[in-house]
Formats: sequence, C-alpha cells, structure tokens
Amino acid sequence: MARRTGRPSYLSDKPDVRRRRTVRLVAVTAAIALVTALVGGLIGYQVGRPDAVEASIASIKEADAKRDAQQIVELTETARTVSGQVAPILTALKTETSAGRAPDPEQAKRWQETMREAAKPFADPPSGSTATNVARGGLRGAIQQASLAVDSYALAASVPAAQRAALLDITARQAAEAVTSWSVAATQLDQVSVDAGHGHQHVFLTTDPEGSAFTPDGAPEGTGG
Repeated sequence: MARRTGRPSYLSDKPDVRRRRTVRLVAVTAAIALVTALVGGLIGYQVGRPDAVEASIASIKEADAKRDAQQIVELTETARTVSGQVAPILTALKTETSAGRAPDPEQAKRWQETMREAAKPFADPPSGSTATNVARGGLRGAIQQASLAVDSYALAASVPAAQRAALLDITARQAAEAVTSWSVAATQLDQVSVDAGHGHQHVFLTTDPEGSAFTPDGAPEGTGG
C-alpha cells in the first residue's frame, strides 16, 4: 500500500490565513499588555499618591477637633452648673466644722441629695481627647471627694459628742481636698478651652488662695485662644 505523504497542516494553510492568524495573535498580546499596564499604573497611583493619604488624615483630625471643641463647651456648662450646687455646701462645711457646732441631720440629708444630683452629669461621660478626659475625670473625682465630706458630716450628726470632733476634722479635710482637686481640673479645663479657641473659662469653686487649691489666672472670661 502506498504511503501518503504531504505537508504539515500548519504549512498547508494558505498564506492569507496564516497572516490573519498572526495579526490576531499580535493584537491580543498587545491588548493584554496595555490593560496590564493601565491597571498597574492606576493601582500604583492610588496607593502611592501622598495627597490622598494626607487629606484623609487631615479630615479625621478635623472631625476629632470639632467633636472635642463641642465637648469642651458642654463640659464647661456642666462644671458651672455643678459648681453652683457644690460650692455653697463646701463653704458651709468649712464654717460648720470650724465653729464646732453639732451637725444638723436634716441639713446633712439635703446636702447628700444635692451631691447625688451633682454627680449625675459625670455618670456616663463621653470619650474625648486625652486633655479633655483628664479635665472631666478631675471634676468627677472632686465631686466624689465632696460627697465623702458630706457623708462624714452626716455621720458626725449621729455619733456621741466625744467622737464628733474627730469626724468633723475629717470632714473639713475632705472638703478642702475636694476644693483642691476641683481647682486642678478647672485649670485643665481652662487650658483646653483656650486651646480649642473658646478663650478662658474659669469654673473654680473658690477664689480663696488658702491651702493648695489653684485659683483663676485673672484673664477675662472668653479672652485668649
């Protein structure tokens, strides 16, 4: 039987067929290369573009600053309200303990109720900047210290006279510490208020320089910043 011979199929195609195949192959290869280059360039531009990263950081910082500035206003208003509730009690405690008079149980109960109301605004505080959180925490701690002073006064009203003097001495010391603690927090609040552009805000319980308590710096309210 005679063996069939002939050219391979890829050589048997007509020249124009082979040419069309070659053109299509080149076109596809070029398209793939172009798409790859475009995608790679776009990704590199988006990732490496410094202005986009900086703009995002600046936007976050701006939002945080606005939030904190509003919290400072709200905290200042709260501090003014609370100081109006607490200052008269601490002043009265100083007078009562220095005079050595027997505590009034009914007065003590009224003061305890006032202190519970004064503590409510600090029960569930929002989270702000570290500086604002420090001011808020300091005010809260001062209220807790003042509450202890009132509780000691109430306890002194229920003990024998022989034990009363020691409790009244503790009451006076706790009241003084409350004023000092508040003054430190008020100084911090004054500073963050200036930094936030609200100017000086003085919410001190007393302007009496006695003891270790800080006092207002003398700058007019709302100036600076």
